[in-house]
Amino acid sequence: MNAEIAGIQPELYDPKLVLESPAFHILAEGEHPNDKTVNIACFTNPNHDLHLVEKPMPKPGRGQVLLHIRASGICGSDCHFWLHGRIGDTMVVRDENGLGHESAGEVIEVGEGVTEWVKGDRVAIEAGFPFCRTGRYNACPDVIFFSTPPYHGLLSRYHVHPAAWLHRLPPNISFEEGALIEPLSVALAGIERAKLALGDPVLICGAGPIGIVTLLAARAAGAEPVVITDLDASRLAFAKNLVPGVRTVQVHPSDNPKETAAKIKEAMGLSPSLALECTGAESSIHTAIYSVKFGGLVFVIGVGKEIQTIPFMHLSAHEIDLKYQYRYSNQYPKAIRLVSGGLINVKPLVTHRFALEDAVEAFKVASDYRKGSIKVQILDDD
Repeated sequence: MNAEIAGIQPELYDPKLVLESPAFHILAEGEHPNDKTVNIACFTNPNHDLHLVEKPMPKPGRGQVLLHIRASGICGSDCHFWLHGRIGDTMVVRDENGLGHESAGEVIEVGEGVTEWVKGDRVAIEAGFPFCRTGRYNACPDVIFFSTPPYHGLLSRYHVHPAAWLHRLPPNISFEEGALIEPLSVALAGIERAKLALGDPVLICGAGPIGIVTLLAARAAGAEPVVITDLDASRLAFAKNLVPGVRTVQVHPSDNPKETAAKIKEAMGLSPSLALECTGAESSIHTAIYSVKFGGLVFVIGVGKEIQTIPFMHLSAHEIDLKYQYRYSNQYPKAIRLVSGGLINVKPLVTHRFALEDAVEAFKVASDYRKGSIKVQILDDD
């Protein structure tokens, strides 16, 4: 498809178009414009500030669609950019940068050449799009991913997006559920690459948002038995309430990975053939490695520190495979079908809701596990 027709020319999304606009300014603490036509968004910067800003009202060009963002989830990576200013050596906050990439919204205007969307259509928004042709488009080195510096995120009232990277929401999927299609796509990508089969005994490390949605997806794929781990007892209780058949193991900081692995095997009654590691924490990855059977697979979905050590000889002597994933590709349509068809219920994941004007407070809740959140969402009504 021609990039211009598809609305994916990179110059259309140059962050300077926002930052150098006369309409852009940082709102004072507590300043909430009452006018719903004002385009506000949540930004951070290299000083780790978190604030609302006023942005220019975008206009859709050829191949683009103007959206009213109705629901956005706060991802752990959003909090990481705010609190730490980077993820690895390539994703670094160097200027004012908009957050958010788990979003759903409503079409309010279409640009020239757009025929598949009309005003009022409800959509899930795929936040990244590549500039190369490959089936695994997450591998494309030339990509725009909204909320990954320097590109501004979707946690905004109005946003212009390429028409080709939107996905229609069926009538039985709400905007809140539509915003959860993004993290569900992460889980589905992992399950697909891990080749989870019906009846596989599976370990899920971490009961945060990605761990919980991975639990739902693994259960829908037929995993049995399933053990999920976490440091926090309340998150394990949430997982148990959501999937009563799951077995839980609380991780104690005083236990080493081998000791935690022994508890996992005892709870499961056997060694898992597959571990889906959803934290990226080195100790948790070690636990997963010591848990799986000879010839098993440890699949790391979580994102962790740049350099980690691994128990190399245990992996080698037990022929354990260690695999990873980077975002996802071609998962949104599948995720929407699974939610619409009732095979995966993501509704309970949203534990806290805030108005867009209260986005800063929403981040404070999302970044503090003691607040008891699983998924914090920011909503913007008409």
